[in-house]
Amino acid sequence: MLPAEFIKSLQNLIPSDRLYFDPVDCYAYAYDNSRKFFPPECVIFPLTTDETAKTVRLCNQFKIPLTPRGRGTGTAGGSLAEQGGATLSLEQMTQIISIDPPNRALVTEPGVLNETIQAAAKPHGFFWPPDPSSAAFSTIGGNLATSAGGPHAVKYGTTRDHVLGLTAVTGKGDIIKTGCYTTKGVVGYDLTRLLIGSEGTLAVITEMTLKLTPLPAAKSGLVAHYQDADSCASAIVSIMKEPQGPSALEFLDSGSLNLIRARNPELLPSDSQAMLMIEVDGTEHEIPETTAKLLAACQNSGLLKAVSVQNTADLWKVRKTLSPLLRDIAPKKINEDIVVPVDKIPRLLAGLSALCKQYQIANVNFGHAGNGNIHVNLLIDPDNPSESERAYKCLDQIFDLVISLNGTLSGEHGIGSEKRPYIGKELNDATLTLMKQIKLTFDPNNILNPGKLFP
Repeated sequence: MLPAEFIKSLQNLIPSDRLYFDPVDCYAYAYDNSRKFFPPECVIFPLTTDETAKTVRLCNQFKIPLTPRGRGTGTAGGSLAEQGGATLSLEQMTQIISIDPPNRALVTEPGVLNETIQAAAKPHGFFWPPDPSSAAFSTIGGNLATSAGGPHAVKYGTTRDHVLGLTAVTGKGDIIKTGCYTTKGVVGYDLTRLLIGSEGTLAVITEMTLKLTPLPAAKSGLVAHYQDADSCASAIVSIMKEPQGPSALEFLDSGSLNLIRARNPELLPSDSQAMLMIEVDGTEHEIPETTAKLLAACQNSGLLKAVSVQNTADLWKVRKTLSPLLRDIAPKKINEDIVVPVDKIPRLLAGLSALCKQYQIANVNFGHAGNGNIHVNLLIDPDNPSESERAYKCLDQIFDLVISLNGTLSGEHGIGSEKRPYIGKELNDATLTLMKQIKLTFDPNNILNPGKLFP
């Protein structure tokens, strides 16, 4: 239970309409997209950096675990209050502070939705490149917490590449400023990139300066269908060899296509066993030449059909139908966002197929092929102990496969609690020890999102 003195001090700090203590109210903050439940004992809604700092100091004083949270769209359990205590919801910090077209910058609070940022930048001829599939629901703060990517990361990079500076509150309650307002700056350590992707374990980000990118003048697309995954994987390697590459390159395997066909048979050819969705952007002059080169790169003996798509919105209809369909067919999915070098994708897909066959686990694979970022979905019934056991044994070997291919365990979802047992496969003891020391420098009492990341 929370100490009475802590509750009284918190009520003196934060107005009652921005505090939840009732378990019914708190329950809405007990889960994220990992589908696990850890109810906090209270939920706090700060509006300013100063309120956030005072809240962190108060939690330090009473050693209360404090879990920062955006909209809870993450899949790795990073925003769950595993150790109880308080959840710090930043969802009411929703001000876009400034938009500065000459300097290609936008300053915002963390509770603003990704989609809102895009809408604000667009009239000025700019956009913010990170575009996770949850853009309509996920906050900018949450995007920074996991260094979100999305389909267009193949050309534009992930969140770390598009943030100039931050204001943040450390686990001690100190207010720090990192980075700078300019696109050039080499003063001190790069704490901005350190905090991005740290999943709320080092500091609470309360303001961010985003680097905007000019909107492309034109877009076009291609759809390519293959008779098998091997042919499709070979095409991915050929496409990414082209210097004038795609702005997005998405892969869908036979399991993905079968799911879509079952609900929307008109969207896909009946004989397609693997599919690429390719987007190209640039000037009106560049588009035809780039499209022609990528169309040539798609050609191999397994190609069934490759066609141009003028309306790129149509290109993403297929992709966006997948996640809801996965929820319909399986009580639970183990959703991983592994990454391998692009030229290792053929070996990865072959290995995934062999492992899932060995352990008799249904799986669906799709994702951002241009980065080698494949979303592996193991579909299981959690009420079947034997199936769950087989699935986690399969997952363990999938991670071993990824590391053997010089890959990484997470491309954009983060570690949170879901991948926590496996982080030692990628990071050695000396590296983990240094990371823990950094954590305690920022957060000496280990109150910020305690227990996350490290096994």
